[in-house]
Amino acid sequence: MNVKTLLSHSLWIAHKDLLEFSRNRVMLGMLFVFPLFMMMMTGYIFPSGNTLKDMQVSVVNLDSFNGTTGTESLAFYTTLDSVNHKTGFFVLTNTSSEEDARAMITRGDRMGAVIIPANFTSNLRTGSQGYVTVLYDQSKPQISLQLTSILDSVIAQMGTSRAVQTVNRTTGQDLNTSVAIVTPYKVQNKGTVPGNPNYFEFMAPGMMMMVVMFSVMTGLPRAISHEKEAGTFDGILAAPTSRFSIILGKTIAQSVRGIIQGVIVLVLAIFLFGVTINGPILLVVFLLLLGIFSFIGLGIAITSAAKDEETASTFMMVLQFPMLFLSGVFFPMEQMPWYMQYVAKALPLTYATSAMRKVVVLGAGIPDILTEVAVLSVFGIVLLVIAIPLFKKAMAR
Repeated sequence: MNVKTLLSHSLWIAHKDLLEFSRNRVMLGMLFVFPLFMMMMTGYIFPSGNTLKDMQVSVVNLDSFNGTTGTESLAFYTTLDSVNHKTGFFVLTNTSSEEDARAMITRGDRMGAVIIPANFTSNLRTGSQGYVTVLYDQSKPQISLQLTSILDSVIAQMGTSRAVQTVNRTTGQDLNTSVAIVTPYKVQNKGTVPGNPNYFEFMAPGMMMMVVMFSVMTGLPRAISHEKEAGTFDGILAAPTSRFSIILGKTIAQSVRGIIQGVIVLVLAIFLFGVTINGPILLVVFLLLLGIFSFIGLGIAITSAAKDEETASTFMMVLQFPMLFLSGVFFPMEQMPWYMQYVAKALPLTYATSAMRKVVVLGAGIPDILTEVAVLSVFGIVLLVIAIPLFKKAMAR
């Protein structure tokens, strides 16, 4: 075969494939939608500068002096609240105990807490420093770093201002008197669980749930659409088995595949990167299974609605990328613009990542992740109710 004939045949085949592609309206639409999604991900999701405002922070005042709340702690809180009104960084809420504050942080209701100890007033009145503890959420190191930095700076400024006022009162504003200024407040930053988790420990729980999602959603097009194209699906339909058995068998196979990959990520995170599992290991396995359950219906629905494996895979990819970037796997959702946070709250991977991170990093139990468990369960049930009729209809085509 000469070069001219080879080129002619190649162009004919290319023309045929492009013509088939142009007749597939779904694939043609995805040709424009996917780049648009990618540009939106990079342009509107990644944080730029300090996007954190109105951070929910508990204030626990344990200080007492002569049987009543210490005046120094009340003055401290009043000054902190006054400074916060000008900056708008925090939403300060009084909390009765340190245990309640820790529980709120674990549940995700608070980003941190300021603990004023019992001897705060007495220490200041005897010339010692008043120690203040800042509790932070170790499951979100980026946010905790900003939170502690801002609180450290605000409290340091408050202490300096108070020290200057005290010196002025003591010296009578005598400019010839040299006095050393010692700030009265001392901040201690402390996590809610022992240790100091690194960035990989923040990312590992999200990676586990992401791998589960990818495994289930990428495996289904081959398990269903590819078999239909290869002709082996007809043999399954001809076998003496019910339609429900077929979909259940496909679901079990993909679930096993997903749980194996999730466990592999978990084992590698523990033994290669030193990730500590602070919560019950059975709860980790339960969340992996719940994640599979919440994604399996979506995968079946999309695969059943698509005409072929290529269309199904493209649909999966278009859905996976927004979930990957929006769900808080690589950086906290709170750092995204507010309008993208509302989009993130509609995605199941957001809740799966949040629940797994609370269990792995903060040692949370079932009561602390009830919201996430409920959302994932409802999402899985609703999508399975939609997916099963679509699958039965697809088998009849």
